[in-house]
Amino acid sequence: MALLFLGVAVFAAIGALSHQHERAFSASLIYLGLGLAAAVAVELIGVAWIDPVADAKLIERLSEIAVIVALFTTGLKIDRALSWRSWSSVGRLLALVMPATIAAVALFGTQVMGLSLGAAIILGAVLAPTDPVLAGDVGVGPPGEEDEAEPNFSITAEAGLNDGLAFPFVFLGVFVAGEGGTAWVGEWLSADVAYGIAVGVAIGTAAGYGIAALAIRLRDARLLAHELDGFVAVAAVLTIYGLAELAGSYGFLAAFAGGLAFRRYEHDHEYQGRVHEGAEVVENFSELALILLLGSVVTLAGLGEPGVPGWMLAGALILLIRPLTALAAFAGSGIGWRERSFVAWFGVRGIGSLYYVAVAIGTGVLTAAEESTIFWTVAVCVITSIAVHGTTATPISRRLVVAD
Repeated sequence: MALLFLGVAVFAAIGALSHQHERAFSASLIYLGLGLAAAVAVELIGVAWIDPVADAKLIERLSEIAVIVALFTTGLKIDRALSWRSWSSVGRLLALVMPATIAAVALFGTQVMGLSLGAAIILGAVLAPTDPVLAGDVGVGPPGEEDEAEPNFSITAEAGLNDGLAFPFVFLGVFVAGEGGTAWVGEWLSADVAYGIAVGVAIGTAAGYGIAALAIRLRDARLLAHELDGFVAVAAVLTIYGLAELAGSYGFLAAFAGGLAFRRYEHDHEYQGRVHEGAEVVENFSELALILLLGSVVTLAGLGEPGVPGWMLAGALILLIRPLTALAAFAGSGIGWRERSFVAWFGVRGIGSLYYVAVAIGTGVLTAAEESTIFWTVAVCVITSIAVHGTTATPISRRLVVAD
């Protein structure tokens, strides 16, 4: 039965990805529907299935692979020159919107949901990043597309960077919850902020550029078969991520920086497009697997776990916190109102949040009640985001293009 369902799901994925920009909803919405159908089947048949809290390590590992491939693929898409001026919109999203989102969610967590300060900070950090997988529906196109519109670029680059930059804030919540006091602040600033970020970016940049140089030279020398070009992306991102993690830095940042650096070696080489195509196939099927998994673990009891406050947070995050903080951050930027609204609306939450909540549960600093509340609150936010953003991505994108 599981194999039968998996076969149907893969067929559905192929159909969902075919001409997806011609539909009024995203492929992720189809995956979620299949996952929820699987949850009903699991309940009716009485199969012992995954417990998302008890089996958090499994969710962590599966989502980890999906996110790093998506981050590398995201880096490969971006053609814009690396300068402070051309990336200023991304700087606003990272320096202003992300911390403001964490603070707003943490405040809601302590004052409305009754969470401890540490747990509330963790919840804020988990929900702050824009997801690199699901944001692909509203981001920039594949390598080589000349039109890299500002709002699409902003969301793509934000999703590539803030998934890694959320890690220090997750660890901040872990320290507050598990250590107390302030003796750990120096270690957090030096190791979890300065070292983790700098070394992750450095390793990703060096390894990405070096792997591209090696692979393209071997390819030009006919030592690599062109039929296997797509697999280079998988080999590259696993190598980059492994190096960064061994060095104790942030592999997510390294994966994105690696994609950016890979793209910048012989920018116009046809190999770039073929590597991106391979990475995108893996990304799409990883997305399918994770959203199916999320849908399949949903239960009525789980959806009730966050209570009214948790559902309120999901609505507030999507309808108020992200839009208001983003609009405020772009004040005086010179970017048009339509473009600002686009970026403000599409703060997509997804697989990255599932990874972070699984990591937080695995640290063991939260109480059992907080673990359950936080996981199901995140699940509710992700499901809501998939539904809301998945049905508005294509219509709003079309309207923006027509207006331009």
